[in-house]
Amino acid sequence: MRAAAAVLSFVLAIIAVPSQPAAATPLPGGKATYVVSQGHLKAASRQNWVRLGSYRFAANGTVTAALYLWWQRHPKARQRTGTVPDPSCTTKAGGAQSRPRTCEVLTAGGFTGAPDESRTGTYTVSGNVLTIRWKIAQTWTEQWYVRPSSDGKLARLDLKHSTLATHGYGYGSNAALGTRRAMSSVKAFPGSLRQDLTSWASGKLVTSSNQPFGHSAFRACAATTSCLTYLQPSSSSACQKEGGCPKYGGGTRANISSIQYYLTTISKSDRRDTLWHWCTCLAMERGEFCYTGNSHVKPLMQIIDDKGAFRGWVGAEASFSTGSRATDMMAVLRITDFR
Repeated sequence: MRAAAAVLSFVLAIIAVPSQPAAATPLPGGKATYVVSQGHLKAASRQNWVRLGSYRFAANGTVTAALYLWWQRHPKARQRTGTVPDPSCTTKAGGAQSRPRTCEVLTAGGFTGAPDESRTGTYTVSGNVLTIRWKIAQTWTEQWYVRPSSDGKLARLDLKHSTLATHGYGYGSNAALGTRRAMSSVKAFPGSLRQDLTSWASGKLVTSSNQPFGHSAFRACAATTSCLTYLQPSSSSACQKEGGCPKYGGGTRANISSIQYYLTTISKSDRRDTLWHWCTCLAMERGEFCYTGNSHVKPLMQIIDDKGAFRGWVGAEASFSTGSRATDMMAVLRITDFR
C-alpha cells in the first residue's frame, strides 16, 4: 500500500506541474502598427492594382490588415471630399495668381468611407526579415526587410518578395492608428521630406526617387484648417503644349505650366489625408475653372512615430481615366524623412 501511495503521489505531482505559456512572437522592429502602401504594377498589364491601409501585429503571431483597394478591373471615379479651401489660401479669380483656384478637393473613389478589405494572417520574424502568410482563398505570402530608424521611434518595411504585389512601402510605430497630426503640424514639420515612387501610365513604368517635397511652401488656410494649398508657378516637364495643352501650356504663346496642389485631411480620427493636383492649362483647354478631367488623386496615410510626431506619408495614386484603361495613372509612393 505504501508503494502504491508513493506512486500515486508521484503521478499527482506530475499532473500538478503548471504548463508554461507560449513564447510571444517578436513584433517586427518592435512596432505593433504599420501604415502600408503596395501595388501590382506591370507595364504590359491593364489589371494593375494598388492598396493602402494598415497592418496591426499582435504578440500571439497574428496580423490584421485593413486596406483600400483600387483596381483597373473595377475602376472607381474620383470622389468629392466636401472640402473647399477658403479665400485665404485660394482664389476665385484664376489667371496668373500666387494661390491655387477655389475648388472642392477630390480624392480616389471610396477613400472617404471604410476600407474595402479586412483580412488576417500569421507572421514570423527571422533576423531582419518579416514573413506574412495571409489566410485567404489564394496563396498570398509577403516578405519584408525590417529597418529600424536611428532614433528607434520608427521601423520601415522594404518589400523583399510577394506572391501578388510588385512594389510596396511600410512604416510602423507603437502609436495607435487613431493618432494623427493636424495640417498645421504637417506644414511646420522641421525635417526634409522626399518622395520615392513607382508609377504606371500609358503602359509604362517610371521609377523616381529622392524628389524634394516642399511641404513648407504650402499655404495654410485660415478657416479651412484641414487643408493646405500650393500653386507651383511653372513646370519644365508637365503641363506642356505636347502634354495635352496645345493652346495654353508651356511652349505656347500663353505659356502656362503652373500646377494646382491641394493637401487635405480626410479623417480627424485616423491617418487618412489626400493629395490632389492638376495642370492649370488642362482646365483652361476645357473652358473650366476647376478641372474635371484626369486629375491626379493620391490618397495618403500619415506616418506617425512612437512619440506621436508626424514623419510623412505612404500613399498611392488611383487616377482612373475618364476614357480607356490605357490612360489610367497609378502609383505606389512614400514621402518621408526616413528612407
